[in-house]
Amino acid sequence: MAEITRDYKETVSNRLRQDPAFAAALLDEAISLFLNGEAVTARLILRDLVNTTVGFEKLALETDKPSKSLYRMLSAGGNPTMNNLTRIISVLRRNLNINIEVRSVPQHQQIT
Repeated sequence: MAEITRDYKETVSNRLRQDPAFAAALLDEAISLFLNGEAVTARLILRDLVNTTVGFEKLALETDKPSKSLYRMLSAGGNPTMNNLTRIISVLRRNLNINIEVRSVPQHQQIT
């Protein structure tokens, strides 16, 4: 079996730094996951985005929340309030220089 030569997180971090469209797509995916009930995965994506783009220290300054609390909020077992989540997403959005638009699409009907 071949040995993995690069760490997954390192690979994602490098891509986030080099590709603003990838960062925007991950933020979009995190928001979609939240809206569709997949909060754990959404929080972990947001944590990776914060780590690589803004950093938890700057996020703490911009949200007026301790960095350790923010890190816990975005862990698998975290439970951020809607206000905190909104602040985090707002800081990411500003730092990534993107707007967020939400639209609804019909669910695919299951064939029975």
